[in-house]
Amino acid sequence: MADLSKCLIYGAYGYTGDLIARRAAEQGARPILAGRSATKLAPLVEELGLPQRVFGLDDPKALDAGLEGVDVVIHAAGPFSRTSKPMVDACLRTGTHYLDITGEIDVFEACAARDAEAQAAGVMVMPGVGFDVVPSDCLANYLGDRLPEATHLVLAFASMGGKTSHGTATTMVESLGRPNLVRRDGRITEVRLGKLRRDIDFGRGPQPTVSIPWGDVSTAYSSTGIPNIEVYTAVPRAAQVGARVVGFLGGLLASGPIQRIAQGRVDAGPAGPTDAQRARAHSVFFGEARAGARTVRARLRVPEGYTLTAMASLVIAERVLDGAWAAGYRTPAMMYGADFVLEFDGAERTDL
Repeated sequence: MADLSKCLIYGAYGYTGDLIARRAAEQGARPILAGRSATKLAPLVEELGLPQRVFGLDDPKALDAGLEGVDVVIHAAGPFSRTSKPMVDACLRTGTHYLDITGEIDVFEACAARDAEAQAAGVMVMPGVGFDVVPSDCLANYLGDRLPEATHLVLAFASMGGKTSHGTATTMVESLGRPNLVRRDGRITEVRLGKLRRDIDFGRGPQPTVSIPWGDVSTAYSSTGIPNIEVYTAVPRAAQVGARVVGFLGGLLASGPIQRIAQGRVDAGPAGPTDAQRARAHSVFFGEARAGARTVRARLRVPEGYTLTAMASLVIAERVLDGAWAAGYRTPAMMYGADFVLEFDGAERTDL
């Protein structure tokens, strides 16, 4: 791995930030570990023997000072709906390339809207450099390359044996009661959760899935231009039906009491999957692009989500430091191509 001494990992003591930091250290790299809590950061810094910086996101001067001498940030402190903007602001002020591991549509859209600012600042802004959305963005672009005239894109994924981290679960809790999002004729459109369902074969026969507001509703449009996009995830049959109930409950699930109960359960759980659990798990993506009567399909197998996030975020940071970047808003496949995901051990793509 190339020298990462000018790479800063913010939120390094969170579950995913910790994985990224440990993987970097295992490969002999020395990124800067950062976060707002010196107490939480200290044990990891001491264990890995890496440099540290402590600063919050609510003080622009402290943020700018924290990024001094840094060429690229891997922003791993979510929920990104709250934390992305101040970090992007600081990166544009200081000329620092911005990477994050979000999967939130609003964050992708907000970053895309700052394309001109990023170009003027000579900075690349690339959210979603992990499981969200490296594999799906690469698959979307692969299908788009096979069928350039495509008007409809369906993406879906199934996690085989995976678990959810505390940070991801917190983001999910904050999303309770919000509508599903799809893209229709180029516009992001609200659809009641549970309304869009279909059975999809991830390689073991048809499985029930339900449409969710995944990041590719934003990013796949930016990278392929396909105007109609839906994203699905595999669920048990009962959950597929239950999603319709959730869709009808809407505002009740977004209420304060329900949010507090759900977050309490998240806080009482583990930080995330163990190393052994991650090693046993993997994910499979399905993609389908359509133009009139023509359809192309493919499947993509990738490592477990958090493992892939640690892999991909560091490789992208390394490439940025090596000069492989372009000013402005970019998605992973826009910058590094549809085959980028195939560079990771365990990744395999199959045409259907």
